[in-house]
Amino acid sequence: TDIGSQKDRVVSEEEWLQKWEMGNTGFHKEQGHPLLQKYLDVLLNGRSGLRIFFPLCGKAVEMKWLADVGHSVVGVEISEQALKDFFAEHSLPYCEEPVPEISGAKKLQSTSGNISLYCCSIYDLSSSILGKFDGVWDRGALVAVNPRDRQRYVSLMMTLMEENSSYLLVTVSYDPNKHKGPPFYVPESEIKSLFG
Repeated sequence: TDIGSQKDRVVSEEEWLQKWEMGNTGFHKEQGHPLLQKYLDVLLNGRSGLRIFFPLCGKAVEMKWLADVGHSVVGVEISEQALKDFFAEHSLPYCEEPVPEISGAKKLQSTSGNISLYCCSIYDLSSSILGKFDGVWDRGALVAVNPRDRQRYVSLMMTLMEENSSYLLVTVSYDPNKHKGPPFYVPESEIKSLFG
């Protein structure tokens, strides 16, 4: 599989923070993602009151939407700006506390308790900190992860999933020789080998 010049591309945490600070967030969808609405049944599988994980969540509006219908939402994002914007834009009161296991990390939690957003590197998290999830909405995470870190990312995701978990993954298809990413091109064959 030829992923062109992307194989060695690395986007630093500083670059991501800068995107949020500069408002360079074309990847954020104000109205929520149509594919989540389309495939919501697959994610929920007739179940209610699920724990749903949003890796690299940004300020995804779907977090509030799923919390409002009775699910518990947990997200992780490197940008504190994005997380604070999420709570502000939805007029949601929240409290902030340190995450004792991770130096410098914070957890921002809605006062209703059903939305918990961790501000840290996703690689600092584990199931001992987060617990396990019934569902994962990966709308822009795998395609944002540096190509060299994909295996590490997927291995972490596998440890966070309950046995009957549903994982919804959105990728983008294009010629990787014409765009350096992110979003990165992840061919279907690689998705199959990563997730097994």
